[in-house]
Amino acid sequence: MDSFDIFKKLSVGAKFKKPEKIAIHPEDDKSTAKQIKVKTVGDRVPEALSTFDMMKEAYSLSPVLMENLKNSGYTVPTPIQTQAIPVMLQKRQIFACAPTGSGKTAAFLVPIIHHLNKPLNKGFRALIVSPTRELAKQTLRECTRLCEGIGLRAHTFTKINKDKEKFNPKLAQKFDILIATPNRLVFLLQQEPPAVELNNIEWLIIDESDKLFETGVRGFRDQLAIIYKACGPNAKRAMFSATYTVEVAKWSKKNLDGLIAVTVGNRNTTTTMVEQELVFVGNEEGKLIAMRDLVKKGLSPPVLIFLQSKERAKELFSELIYDGINVDAIHADRTQQQRDNTVKAFREGKIWVLICTELMGRGIDFKGVNLVVNYDFPSSAISYIHRIGRTGRAGRSGKAVTFFTNDDKPMLRSIATVMRDSGCPVPDYMLEMKRLHKNTRRKLEKQSIDRNEIRAKPHRYHKPNADIKDPASSKSKKESNDKSKKVKVKKNLVSIINVDQTSKVDKKRKLNVSKERKVVKKTKKSSV
Repeated sequence: MDSFDIFKKLSVGAKFKKPEKIAIHPEDDKSTAKQIKVKTVGDRVPEALSTFDMMKEAYSLSPVLMENLKNSGYTVPTPIQTQAIPVMLQKRQIFACAPTGSGKTAAFLVPIIHHLNKPLNKGFRALIVSPTRELAKQTLRECTRLCEGIGLRAHTFTKINKDKEKFNPKLAQKFDILIATPNRLVFLLQQEPPAVELNNIEWLIIDESDKLFETGVRGFRDQLAIIYKACGPNAKRAMFSATYTVEVAKWSKKNLDGLIAVTVGNRNTTTTMVEQELVFVGNEEGKLIAMRDLVKKGLSPPVLIFLQSKERAKELFSELIYDGINVDAIHADRTQQQRDNTVKAFREGKIWVLICTELMGRGIDFKGVNLVVNYDFPSSAISYIHRIGRTGRAGRSGKAVTFFTNDDKPMLRSIATVMRDSGCPVPDYMLEMKRLHKNTRRKLEKQSIDRNEIRAKPHRYHKPNADIKDPASSKSKKESNDKSKKVKVKKNLVSIINVDQTSKVDKKRKLNVSKERKVVKKTKKSSV
């Protein structure tokens, strides 16, 4: 059975609508930019520029870079680009906060490419730190497109063991821009001698700074401290994120000289292009019913479904794969190659529904995601903003559906507030619920709710894991397992029969021995 036949079988019963194509016109972008307020804090803030041509005239952007912008689909600057690009072109340090899908990546890539200008064979001169490998690879693709014809080369680490063995400062001389995750970069920095040198870094960009500044297991604050020291004091620093946290703001104000803070719209809100809905499902069993109801009503692919853990992602995958949905899952237990293949297939439309964890909630730009389903309630308002930010990007509309149970009610008010601030209708009772104490909220953010297993009823076949795509293969495995069980049963029966037979023989021997003893005793008595 080939993959097409399998696909046909898996797609039986599922209804999918074709996504609507929306044309984006420059005039629409201009009107949107005027409506969205851009707030700045700092001294001598550069004037915001509403077109790339104005930036070219004011800062002498190269014709090649302008052409690359046009070829990459950038016609009119987004609100964050109108202000952040001029700030960085003047070599000012920046703390920028703008909604997801608002063009933050280009906002820091354009000034970096302009300042580096041409390759100098001096090694890395710009460093972009990303929280996940997926986001790092996405940034690399965008950077490569904008550097075409300029000569600048960007690099990201792939396999850490190969990088450790093969990568060295001499090899780095042919690259100009490094895009890396904190753990891999620190690992290479701490080798003896260091496998990578950051002495010549002119620009240090922290992408998704709120995530990287988190403390504890989920954050990277300790790694960032090592990276800062390796870069030296002369590196200009820029912090970009979709959400605002007090910790990052305070640190930036204290440590970045001449800082300019740029905020697009209200803090910690989502784009108005996303239709948001909260659905009460009662309990964990109700979630699966609600999810299947969404499928029956008809989904507009591509669709992202978020869960709180890799274990639950596997469980939901095992349910939906048997419902006839073209689905796959991505989580930390899968290899990097498997994750890359899954992301590629989702981008190409070969996978319509992608089940994921928080891993995919940061910065990943999938073109035209129509629906985001929060199967498990997000642990914080910031998590919610990043999750639903995978849809409604680049001027396109999208929808986000969030399931909640009685266990999720303590966090309900914070999510309802984000929805209200984004212009979505919210029931009054949600906004009137009791506020959580700061310590309680932080505890809930760090510790996920203990939820029941996602399971409706026993399957016909063995429950597949996230790497099994073909039910036929699981069936064959089941049959082979059944055969092996039968063999074991036969062996056990044989051993039982043998034991029983030997026990019968032993009994006969004992009887014969006792008879012989009686005969011996009788003969002794008669002789006496």
